Amino acid sequence: MPSSTPVIGVLALQGDVREHLIALAEADALARPVRRTEELAEVDALVIPGGESTTMSKLALAFDLMEPLRARVAAGMPVYGSCAGMIMLAEKILDGRDDQQSVGGIDMTVRRNAFGRQNESFESAIDFQGFEGEPVHGVFIRAPWVESVGAGVEVLAELPAADGAESRIVAVRQGNLLATSFHPELTGDHRVHALFVRMVEEALAARS
Repeated sequence: MPSSTPVIGVLALQGDVREHLIALAEADALARPVRRTEELAEVDALVIPGGESTTMSKLALAFDLMEPLRARVAAGMPVYGSCAGMIMLAEKILDGRDDQQSVGGIDMTVRRNAFGRQNESFESAIDFQGFEGEPVHGVFIRAPWVESVGAGVEVLAELPAADGAESRIVAVRQGNLLATSFHPELTGDHRVHALFVRMVEEALAARS
């Protein structure tokens, strides 16, 4: 798409779409909602927001978006998934519904609702690889964590366990795909979105 500013869609089937649109605009991208296949074809990249992953999966199938999403990911389209979006980008889901489907793309196993239910939501400072200054403020709402990753996946952030148990992976990248367990779109800190915009710009430059 001939534009000096990347056009990034936000999958607008369910979840915190508006917050991602605002964060992307603050990170100097052109942001627009995506609900139909023709809208998906018009964007350079996509954000899959937080929400309810099983509902999002069902709606993607109902709107005939699942296969086009998989095709764009396979073709190299950059995608960022937060919370439910992380689940949608996982190759394997633990504690999901039997009929739950994902877009896939990141060689990781993700455990759904790993940090607990809605009333167990919490916030924590996150040391995010490559970010200078203060830690990222992580908002975890019915959040997943990453149980394991393949050799091609870069771990960008882990959350230490308060009880001394093994730390949990909460941010990863594989090629043009980025995922976080937490919701940076809710904090006013747009560094994760700025990272994704840079990823999109690099992918567009590599194609041109």
